Amino acid sequence: MRPVTARRHLPVAGVAIAVFLALAAVVLGVWRPWVPSPTTAPIGAASTDENAVAIAPAPLLLPDAPTVLVFGDSWTYGSAATVPTEGYAYVLADLLGGETIVNGVRGSGYLKPGIDGPAFGERIAALDPALTPDLIIMQGSINDREQGEAGYREAVTAAWDAMSAKYPDATIVVLGPAPHELPVGEGTARIDTDLGELAAARGWWYISPIAQNWITEQNYLSVIDADLGRKHPSTDGHRYLAEKVAAALAELGDAPVTEAGSETTAEQ
Repeated sequence: MRPVTARRHLPVAGVAIAVFLALAAVVLGVWRPWVPSPTTAPIGAASTDENAVAIAPAPLLLPDAPTVLVFGDSWTYGSAATVPTEGYAYVLADLLGGETIVNGVRGSGYLKPGIDGPAFGERIAALDPALTPDLIIMQGSINDREQGEAGYREAVTAAWDAMSAKYPDATIVVLGPAPHELPVGEGTARIDTDLGELAAARGWWYISPIAQNWITEQNYLSVIDADLGRKHPSTDGHRYLAEKVAAALAELGDAPVTEAGSETTAEQ
């Protein structure tokens, strides 16, 4: 009886082995661990590969009396200052010893239309091509924080392409969103990361008020008018921001000379 029983198990074992090998082939055919997974990053996005190297920006060189186009949202407009012309973008002119051309639209972003005008892309298309700025500061914007990720990097890329094409002789510095409330919201943090990566991919300087802790729990109420100003900088807050921007630009001018394609170590 034992030999018969043994002979009956042999075919079953063979079938089990065959099934196992077939399943293994299917799994490996689908999974294929030796093949890199396809990327889902949007077109124009900076690579998240650890081996990717950002293009090192050149030191920022400005003439003695620079003309600076400051382009952004309500913070650039001067909201919550006693008068808009006491906003940081206007104060910056004296600190740089030059002239600022201020183009701020309340509530606007790369995706979101503003109260007084459209989104960034349409606003850039409407800019006077006869302007001759030495420097362009692209500020913000926290206004896209609730718009989601879909299409954001593409909108940023298109806007930056349009701005650099319209003013090819100008240097562009990106000023990331500053927190209007603490702790920094997830949407605002995402925007800060996206803009930083996209700027690095182009070899543009990126100034991050979030990473550099311009606004903290210790100075929040001295910078932000949380009540009547609806979480915008107060007049003193705008002066403080102008000083921080001017200092950051000065640091970019002191940045070490690097070759294109090399990794930068300068603080951004």
